Amino acid sequence: MTRWDGTVVLTTDRLLLRTFRLDDLPSYAALNADPEVARYLSGPLTREASDEIAAWANDKYERDRMGLIAVERRAGGRFLGMCGLHRQSSMPDDVEVAWRLAHEHWGNGYATEAATAWLDYGFDTLGLSEIISMTDVDNHRSLAVMRRLGMHFDREEQIEDGGVLFDALIHVIAADEWRARRAR
Repeated sequence: MTRWDGTVVLTTDRLLLRTFRLDDLPSYAALNADPEVARYLSGPLTREASDEIAAWANDKYERDRMGLIAVERRAGGRFLGMCGLHRQSSMPDDVEVAWRLAHEHWGNGYATEAATAWLDYGFDTLGLSEIISMTDVDNHRSLAVMRRLGMHFDREEQIEDGGVLFDALIHVIAADEWRARRAR
């Protein structure tokens, strides 16, 4: 049974990274239905599909202490989207940091801030040796976030997501690289 309690997992200066609450679902569905947001994903999602992803994320976090969970702005409590760690089905041996924010919140550094917290968590709490991130070749905004995180190009692979195949650029950062970067 999915819990919808909004458990805070991580905090940053501006953000709460927490499990989904039921009152997040309409905003999350609007985000997932936005063609601009879904442009480099497998396309816009229905409300039902969006709700299923949120339930999966909460269940995944409950079970594995990883998941693509909610991002909330601390000032005002505004739901912004999701970010977290997970294993993408096409690459089950790798842990990916991923993000998806509502279009109106792009360009404010939220993705980088949330992903930074998750990288700290992945390396320091989970003891991962490396974390990847992947995106469509033309998704310049996500590629820019990866570069700001210090991730570097590793390889190109064909990935299946939601029944859609796409060419993905895989970026990676190792724990020692991340710690050295954070120490500076």
